[in-house]
Amino acid sequence: MSNISTDVLPCVVVETGSQPTHSIIWLHGLGADGHDFVSIVQKLNLQSNIMSRFIFPHAPFQPISINNGTVMRAWYDISNPDLNNNEDITGIHASQHAVEKIINKEKQSGIKPENIILAGFSQGGAIALHTGLRHPNKLAGILVLSSYLPLVNRLSIDSHPSNLSTHIFMAHGYNDTVVPLNIAQSSKKKLIESGYTVKWITYQMGHSVCSNEINDISNWLKKIQAN
Repeated sequence: MSNISTDVLPCVVVETGSQPTHSIIWLHGLGADGHDFVSIVQKLNLQSNIMSRFIFPHAPFQPISINNGTVMRAWYDISNPDLNNNEDITGIHASQHAVEKIINKEKQSGIKPENIILAGFSQGGAIALHTGLRHPNKLAGILVLSSYLPLVNRLSIDSHPSNLSTHIFMAHGYNDTVVPLNIAQSSKKKLIESGYTVKWITYQMGHSVCSNEINDISNWLKKIQAN
């Protein structure tokens, strides 16, 4: 494990072997940092013959309106419990561009776009989904954990056709009180109506990650990387 800096975001990097051929860019949730999901790498038990580079960026610090202006790491501001209302368009776009720089760096290092996966939890999942659907090259997949589709009304305007067939996996807890299940379900419905294929699984949990979910993520990643 190492700490590196990109042009915009510092990242924690974990490689499963030398000369990786695949990259997984994994974005943390509100108030966490890039270390939050580092331990999941070993739990995923991916194929030993496919070398992957896991990149865990640290979001910048900023005040969060819904938390009385408390400063914390965040991909964008939140000012309303209804996450699709009064969205921080500027912040979402800024994080999109920051993640794009990481993707471009991976491509420059020799990783093919079709071997790059965007993943994220909560706010990180929203940015992963938002960025992936707009990326001009086809990506391997988008992993969305306990999250939703931001700027939903701009999907048909901003999305890029290159990723219309990209694999999307959405996982959510029945008892999630941070990103309510109905918001995630509405996002899934919008994606399917827009022509995307979504693998959707729900779990008996809150705003968290459970062992059954990790197993399902592992199986999904193995299939994606084997293609």
